Amino acid sequence: MTDFDRTDARLLLALCERPRATGVELANILGMSRNTVQARLTRWEEKDTLTPIDHRVRPRSLGYALQAFVTTRVDQHKLSEVTDHLRTIPEVLEVFGLSGASDMHIRIAAVDADDLYRVAGLILKIPGVERTNMSIAMSELIPYRTTPLLDRAAGARSK
Repeated sequence: MTDFDRTDARLLLALCERPRATGVELANILGMSRNTVQARLTRWEEKDTLTPIDHRVRPRSLGYALQAFVTTRVDQHKLSEVTDHLRTIPEVLEVFGLSGASDMHIRIAAVDADDLYRVAGLILKIPGVERTNMSIAMSELIPYRTTPLLDRAAGARSK
Protein backbone atom coordinates (compact mmCIF):
# COMPACT_ATOMS: atom_id res chain seq x y z
CA MET A 1 0.00 0.00 0.00
CA THR A 2 2.10 2.85 -1.18
CA ASP A 3 0.91 6.30 -0.27
CA PHE A 4 -1.69 4.95 2.19
CA ASP A 5 -1.27 5.05 5.95
CA ARG A 6 -3.08 4.46 9.21
CA THR A 7 -4.50 7.99 9.23
CA ASP A 8 -5.95 7.42 5.74
CA ALA A 9 -7.60 4.21 6.98
CA ARG A 10 -9.10 5.94 10.03
CA LEU A 11 -10.43 8.75 7.86
CA LEU A 12 -11.94 6.34 5.33
CA LEU A 13 -13.58 4.31 8.11
CA ALA A 14 -15.15 7.50 9.49
CA LEU A 15 -16.32 8.38 5.99
CA CYS A 16 -17.85 4.90 5.62
CA GLU A 17 -19.76 5.39 8.87
CA ARG A 18 -20.82 8.94 7.98
CA PRO A 19 -20.74 9.28 4.18
CA ARG A 20 -22.36 12.72 4.22
CA ALA A 21 -20.04 14.20 6.85
CA THR A 22 -18.24 17.38 5.96
CA GLY A 23 -14.48 17.75 6.20
CA VAL A 24 -14.92 19.80 9.40
CA GLU A 25 -17.10 17.08 10.96
CA LEU A 26 -14.58 14.37 10.05
CA ALA A 27 -11.76 16.45 11.48
CA ASN A 28 -13.66 16.88 14.77
CA ILE A 29 -14.60 13.19 14.99
CA LEU A 30 -11.00 12.07 14.45
CA GLY A 31 -9.20 14.88 16.24
CA MET A 32 -7.39 15.97 13.07
CA SER A 33 -6.91 19.35 11.53
CA ARG A 34 -9.40 20.39 8.87
CA ASN A 35 -6.51 20.97 6.44
CA THR A 36 -5.23 17.40 6.91
CA VAL A 37 -8.67 15.96 6.23
CA GLN A 38 -9.21 18.19 3.20
CA ALA A 39 -5.78 17.44 1.75
CA ARG A 40 -6.40 13.69 1.97
CA LEU A 41 -9.90 13.95 0.49
CA THR A 42 -8.48 16.01 -2.38
CA ARG A 43 -5.66 13.50 -2.95
CA TRP A 44 -8.16 10.61 -3.09
CA GLU A 45 -10.29 12.50 -5.59
CA GLU A 46 -7.28 13.17 -7.81
CA LYS A 47 -6.10 9.54 -7.61
CA ASP A 48 -9.57 8.07 -8.17
CA THR A 49 -9.40 6.24 -4.81
CA LEU A 50 -13.12 6.47 -4.03
CA THR A 51 -15.82 4.94 -6.19
CA PRO A 52 -18.56 7.16 -7.59
CA ILE A 53 -21.64 7.69 -5.42
CA ASP A 54 -23.81 5.68 -7.84
CA HIS A 55 -22.05 2.55 -6.52
CA ARG A 56 -24.30 2.91 -3.46
CA VAL A 57 -27.60 2.89 -5.38
CA ARG A 58 -29.20 -0.54 -5.35
CA PRO A 59 -30.65 -1.51 -8.76
CA ARG A 60 -33.70 -2.99 -6.99
CA SER A 61 -34.66 0.50 -5.79
CA LEU A 62 -34.75 1.58 -9.46
CA GLY A 63 -37.10 -1.26 -10.45
CA TYR A 64 -34.43 -3.80 -11.50
CA ALA A 65 -35.32 -6.78 -9.30
CA LEU A 66 -33.03 -9.30 -11.03
CA GLN A 67 -29.27 -9.33 -11.21
CA ALA A 68 -27.22 -11.78 -13.21
CA PHE A 69 -23.59 -12.50 -13.99
CA VAL A 70 -22.61 -13.22 -17.57
CA THR A 71 -19.26 -14.81 -18.31
CA THR A 72 -18.27 -14.09 -21.87
CA ARG A 73 -15.73 -15.38 -24.36
CA VAL A 74 -14.59 -12.62 -26.73
CA ASP A 75 -12.51 -12.45 -29.89
CA GLN A 76 -9.34 -10.95 -28.38
CA HIS A 77 -8.86 -8.66 -31.38
CA LYS A 78 -12.24 -7.04 -30.60
CA LEU A 79 -11.95 -6.79 -26.81
CA SER A 80 -11.82 -2.99 -26.82
CA GLU A 81 -14.80 -2.69 -29.17
CA VAL A 82 -16.85 -5.14 -27.10
CA THR A 83 -16.06 -3.17 -23.95
CA ASP A 84 -17.08 0.09 -25.63
CA HIS A 85 -20.35 -1.47 -26.78
CA LEU A 86 -21.10 -2.85 -23.30
CA ARG A 87 -20.79 0.72 -21.95
CA THR A 88 -23.81 1.69 -24.09
CA ILE A 89 -26.11 -0.86 -22.41
CA PRO A 90 -27.60 0.80 -19.29
CA GLU A 91 -28.32 -2.54 -17.61
CA VAL A 92 -24.61 -3.43 -17.60
CA LEU A 93 -23.49 -2.54 -14.07
CA GLU A 94 -19.84 -3.57 -14.22
CA VAL A 95 -17.43 -5.55 -16.36
CA PHE A 96 -14.24 -7.31 -15.31
CA GLY A 97 -11.58 -8.67 -17.65
CA LEU A 98 -10.65 -12.23 -16.73
CA SER A 99 -7.90 -14.72 -17.30
CA GLY A 100 -8.83 -18.33 -17.96
CA ALA A 101 -11.62 -19.87 -19.99
CA SER A 102 -13.74 -16.69 -20.06
CA ASP A 103 -12.62 -13.21 -20.98
CA MET A 104 -15.21 -11.05 -19.22
CA HIS A 105 -17.42 -11.17 -16.16
CA ILE A 106 -20.42 -8.88 -16.70
CA ARG A 107 -22.85 -7.93 -13.95
CA ILE A 108 -26.25 -6.92 -15.28
CA ALA A 109 -29.57 -5.77 -13.84
CA ALA A 110 -33.00 -6.55 -15.26
CA VAL A 111 -36.61 -5.76 -14.44
CA ASP A 112 -37.83 -9.35 -14.87
CA ALA A 113 -37.04 -12.58 -16.73
CA ASP A 114 -38.17 -11.18 -20.10
CA ASP A 115 -35.97 -8.13 -19.63
CA LEU A 116 -33.05 -10.36 -18.63
CA TYR A 117 -33.51 -12.32 -21.86
CA ARG A 118 -33.53 -9.04 -23.83
CA VAL A 119 -30.31 -7.78 -22.17
CA ALA A 120 -28.59 -11.14 -22.69
CA GLY A 121 -29.56 -10.91 -26.36
CA LEU A 122 -28.02 -7.44 -26.62
CA ILE A 123 -24.74 -8.82 -25.28
CA LEU A 124 -24.79 -11.78 -27.67
CA LYS A 125 -25.37 -9.46 -30.65
CA ILE A 126 -22.16 -7.50 -30.00
CA PRO A 127 -19.62 -8.23 -32.77
CA GLY A 128 -16.74 -10.10 -31.17
CA VAL A 129 -18.78 -11.85 -28.47
CA GLU A 130 -18.35 -15.55 -29.16
CA ARG A 131 -20.14 -17.22 -26.26
CA THR A 132 -21.89 -16.35 -23.01
CA ASN A 133 -22.92 -18.20 -19.89
CA MET A 134 -25.38 -16.63 -17.45
CA SER A 135 -26.04 -17.16 -13.76
CA ILE A 136 -28.88 -15.40 -11.98
CA ALA A 137 -28.06 -13.95 -8.58
CA MET A 138 -30.43 -15.50 -6.04
CA SER A 139 -29.29 -13.35 -3.11
CA GLU A 140 -26.42 -11.09 -2.13
CA LEU A 141 -24.70 -12.93 0.69
CA ILE A 142 -21.85 -10.47 1.26
CA PRO A 143 -22.28 -7.04 -0.33
CA TYR A 144 -19.30 -5.14 -1.71
CA ARG A 145 -17.18 -4.03 1.21
CA THR A 146 -13.80 -2.62 2.07
CA THR A 147 -14.36 -1.94 5.78
CA PRO A 148 -12.52 -5.11 6.93
CA LEU A 149 -9.49 -4.03 4.89
CA LEU A 150 -9.70 -0.52 6.34
CA ASP A 151 -10.01 -1.93 9.87
CA ARG A 152 -6.84 -3.93 9.29
CA ALA A 153 -5.00 -0.92 7.82
CA ALA A 154 -6.13 1.35 10.66
CA GLY A 155 -4.64 -1.07 13.17
CA ALA A 156 -1.39 -1.48 11.24
CA ARG A 157 1.69 0.53 12.04
CA SER A 158 2.16 3.55 9.82
CA LYS A 159 5.33 3.74 7.78
